[in-house]
Amino acid sequence: MHDVTHFGLILLVASVCFAAALFTSKLSARTSIPSAALFLVAAAFLSDALPALALSPTTVERIATIALIVILYDGGASIGWRRFRVAATPIATLGIVGTFATAGLAALFVHWALGLSWLLAGLVGAAVAPTDPAVMFSVLGEREISGRAATILEGESGANDPVGIALMLGLLQLVGHPDATFWVVVRVFVEEVGIGLAIGVAGGLAEGWLLRRVTLPSSGLHTARTLALAGIVYGAATVAHGSGFLAVFVAGILVGDVRAPFKHEIELFQGALAALGEVVVFIALGLTLSLSEISGSRWAEGLALAAFLMFVARPVVVGALLAPLPLRSGERAFVAWGGLKGAVPILLASFAVARHVDQADRLLDIVFVVVLVSVVVGGGTLTVASRWLGIEGRRATRRAVPSASGP
Repeated sequence: MHDVTHFGLILLVASVCFAAALFTSKLSARTSIPSAALFLVAAAFLSDALPALALSPTTVERIATIALIVILYDGGASIGWRRFRVAATPIATLGIVGTFATAGLAALFVHWALGLSWLLAGLVGAAVAPTDPAVMFSVLGEREISGRAATILEGESGANDPVGIALMLGLLQLVGHPDATFWVVVRVFVEEVGIGLAIGVAGGLAEGWLLRRVTLPSSGLHTARTLALAGIVYGAATVAHGSGFLAVFVAGILVGDVRAPFKHEIELFQGALAALGEVVVFIALGLTLSLSEISGSRWAEGLALAAFLMFVARPVVVGALLAPLPLRSGERAFVAWGGLKGAVPILLASFAVARHVDQADRLLDIVFVVVLVSVVVGGGTLTVASRWLGIEGRRATRRAVPSASGP
């Protein structure tokens, strides 16, 4: 019975921690600080108190990958094709050009202000460039924002993660092969995005056809099918050396407005899984960190980079890229302030740690501080900002798409 008792103890501790994490949503609602920040900090403190809970980088990558598949698929489905096509131009512009521009500006700042080498500065820039879908979908899902600002931010957060991941993977190949040139980064990016987009479109169209034409005996099987199909799309894109994250996000967009049996139940199931994924991914990433080992100089470097991103890089990039588009000034300002960081930057930094890049621990510490400042300061003031800018609406309810009758 010893093994059974030991397993029961592990399950008890994990369940208590998970329940405590869920109850932080009450604190998050009162303080306006996204619950993701509370999960992340609590897990980091827990890893200090109980070092045995620390997870290996490989384990964290796998946990985060599964969570992001669910989050991105649900995020794409919540946007849907109708909303996406209205804001497709700014989403694509910010998601691709904006990610590269932000990474470049961040790399310049880190190199000149913090004294990091060009390659390490590039890795830091690639890590902090993407906004985070888990945080953005969670925060923006609580309020309806007038105009296209919310759709742009949600779409950008789904589109720029695959771009940031492709950029990071290309740079890691460059770091790992001293004889390689920057063209390896271009090649990896084109492969990841091109293949991921193609498989995402094909998978989304096939999934839409299945949802409309193939009826299963119960609502439970319909909801489980969506999860299985998302996994198939991700796996197919990854095996083909494309971006699985981009593929599931695109597939989610294409099936978001499809009329299908038990569509309401499917949406509730996806939303619940995405919420669970947000909790799990931030706790897992927090367990890789040790707050006590982050020196004062690393905090200062992270704070400096966070301030540069929030007050210089993000406004400059968003202002330049959205200038030709017919958006209200309040919408532009909201998009500029809403570039929240989260799980993906920490995951990208952990890629460098797992591959034993020189000074990768410094990179991870800096990125953690940037993420913490972004979700606390940026996320905590996003609702107030929408009110000041005159684009806040009523409390949001989950988007409902009319569904066909169940069998």
